[in-house]
Amino acid sequence: MGAAQLVAWFLAFAAAAGVVSAAGARPSEVAVGALFTYDSTIGHAARLAIELAVDDVNADGTVLSGTKLSLKSRDTNCSAFIGTVEALQLMEENVVAVIGPQSSGIGHVISHVANELHIPLLSFAATDPTLSALEYPYFLRTTISDYFQMNAVASIVDYYQWKRVTAIYVDDDYGRGGVSALGDALASKRAMISYKAAIPPNSNSDVISDILFTANMMESRVMVVHVNPDTGMRIFSAANELRMMATGYVWIVTDWLAAVLDSSASRDLKDMSHIRGLIVLRQHTPESDVKNEFISKWNTVAHNRSITSGLNSYSFYAYDSVWTVARAIDQFLNSGQQINFSTDPKLHDSNGSTLRLSTLKIFDGGEQMLQQLLLTNFTGVTGPVQFGSDGHLVRPAYDILNVGGSGYRLIGYWSNHSGLSVAAPEILYQKPPNTSAQQLYNVLWPGDSTTTPKGWVFRNNGKALRVGVPNKASFKDLVSSRGPGNVTGYCIDVFNAAIKLLPYPTPVQFVTIGDGTKNPSYIGIVQMVAANILDAAVGDFAIVRNGTAISEYTQPYVEAGLVIVAPVKQINPSAWAFLKPFTLEMWCVTGALFILVGIVVWLLEHRINEEFRGSPRQQVITIFWFSFSTMFTSHSKSSRCVT
Repeated sequence: MGAAQLVAWFLAFAAAAGVVSAAGARPSEVAVGALFTYDSTIGHAARLAIELAVDDVNADGTVLSGTKLSLKSRDTNCSAFIGTVEALQLMEENVVAVIGPQSSGIGHVISHVANELHIPLLSFAATDPTLSALEYPYFLRTTISDYFQMNAVASIVDYYQWKRVTAIYVDDDYGRGGVSALGDALASKRAMISYKAAIPPNSNSDVISDILFTANMMESRVMVVHVNPDTGMRIFSAANELRMMATGYVWIVTDWLAAVLDSSASRDLKDMSHIRGLIVLRQHTPESDVKNEFISKWNTVAHNRSITSGLNSYSFYAYDSVWTVARAIDQFLNSGQQINFSTDPKLHDSNGSTLRLSTLKIFDGGEQMLQQLLLTNFTGVTGPVQFGSDGHLVRPAYDILNVGGSGYRLIGYWSNHSGLSVAAPEILYQKPPNTSAQQLYNVLWPGDSTTTPKGWVFRNNGKALRVGVPNKASFKDLVSSRGPGNVTGYCIDVFNAAIKLLPYPTPVQFVTIGDGTKNPSYIGIVQMVAANILDAAVGDFAIVRNGTAISEYTQPYVEAGLVIVAPVKQINPSAWAFLKPFTLEMWCVTGALFILVGIVVWLLEHRINEEFRGSPRQQVITIFWFSFSTMFTSHSKSSRCVT
C-alpha cells in the first residue's frame, strides 16, 4: 500500500469515525410535556408526583446519564377547548412525549394531533376504553382502562346475583365510554343496564336531583355511579335527600370516589354519613419498598409545601409514567437515534392567519420512540409496568372497598386473572387462573344493614303482566275466582311460587275469563294469549294440538291418570265385621233369595225325595237347612274308586 493510499484510507476512517461520534452524541437536555388540570382532585396529587419523578430521574445516574430531563407543564383548566389550545402550545416546544392528558375528552382531540406529529401521549388518568391503540396509535394508557373496571363491577353484580342495574354517569366521552363497556361486561354475566341516567357536565344540584328522582322510579335498586371526582359528591347529597341511601339500595362507585377519599386530608367520614354502605373500586398497587419510599418522600415534600390534599392512586401512575418516558428516551438514545424535528408540509399558515400552525413540527424519531415505550418492562411504584399486545398494562387489578362509619375497609380484590378474591392479586398471579372460587368479605350496606339487598322493587310506573284465569263452575280447588283480582286455587299457588323465584320484579294482574256459572272456552283463552290480549294464562289447561300451534305451554305440574278417592273413617274391630261389605238391605235381599231357592227346590223334590217329606215343621226346617247349606257348602257329587 502506497503512502497516498494510506493517507486516503486514514482520512476516510477518521471521517467515518467522526460521523459515528456525531450520530452517537447525546443531547444535554430532553424536553417532555405534562398536560393535566392543576386545580382538581387528581391534578393536585399528580402534579407533585410528576415533579418528584423528574427529580428522581435526573438524580439517577443509571438512566439518561449525561442528559437532563426537562419538564414543561400546561394547565388544561378542566376544559376541552383550553386543553386543546394548551396542548398545541406545548407541542410547539419540541417535546418528545407528553405525560397526559388527564381528561378522556381532551385525549380524543389531542390524539389526532399526536398521530400527525408523531409525539407519544402517556395518560395516567384518561380511562375511556374507546381511546384504543388501533385508532390512536400514539396514545398510551399508563393506568388501568375502564374496560377492566367495568368487568370488575359486572363481577360484583354477578356475585350477589343481581340482574339489572341503573347506570348513573356523566354525559361525556369518559362517562359514555365507561357505561358502554359496563353494558358489554354485564351482558357476559347474563345481566343488563335497565336504565341509564345521564348527567350533563357541570350540572347543578337541582338537575342532579331530577335525574335521580327519575332513576328512583325504576325497578332496579343497584346503582352504578361513574362520574368525575370533582362533582360526584353532589350526587350522594341529592340521593340522601331523596332517601335513596336507605336500606334496600346498592351503590357501586368507580375509582373516582376512592381518589376523593384518599385525597381528603383528614379522612374523617363522620360528617359524610350519606355515603355509608357504598362499594368503591380503587386501582390496586401492591405493597413494596419502592412504593413506601415514594409515599414517604411525597408526604415530606407535601408537608413542606403546605399541600393539604392527600395522595391517591392516580399519583402512583403519574410517577411511573415519567419513569416510563425516561427509560424509553434512554433506550432511544442508546440505539444511536437523534432527537430531530421537521416541518410538516400539511401544516401551513393561510393568508392572514395568526394560528402559527407552521410552528408545529413532526418528531422524526416518534415511531422509534413509540416502539421503545411499548417495550417498557420495569417494576415501579404501581407494580410491573409493561404493555401487552393490546396496548393495556399487564395485570390489571382493583381493590374493593366498603365505606363504613369511620372510614372504609378492604373487602376483597378483583383481577383479570382470578376474578373476585380475598387474596392479593400479586399472589394469585403466581397460580393458575381460577375464576370459580369467587369470594368477598361481608359488606355493610346502606342503612347500616348487613343483609344483602335483593336489588329491585316493583316499578312505580311499570306495566303489570296480564294473566288470564278461567272463572268456571267445576273443579274450584284447582282455580276459582272470588271477585276481580281475587283468585285462588292450586294452579294459582304454583304460579305465584314460580314468580317469587324470578330474580327481577314482575307485577301481575289476574284477569278472570268467564261468569262462573259455566266453564269458559279454554282454547279461546289460549287464543287471547296468542293475540296479545293476555300475556299469559294460568289454570287447569290441557295441552292440545290446537293450542300448541299458537302458543307455548309449560311442563305439566299435575300427574295425569285416573284415581279413586275415598274417605277414610276410623272403624272399631267387631265380631260382626264380616257383615260390613254389604248393607242391611243387601243382606235381606240375599237371604230372601236363598229362601226362595229352598222353596223352589222343595216344590220340585218333596214328591220324589223322601228327605223333603214329613211333618210341616220338618219340611220347613229342611227348606231353611237346604238354603243355608247352599250358602256355606260347596255341593258336588261324591265319587268312589273301585278296584
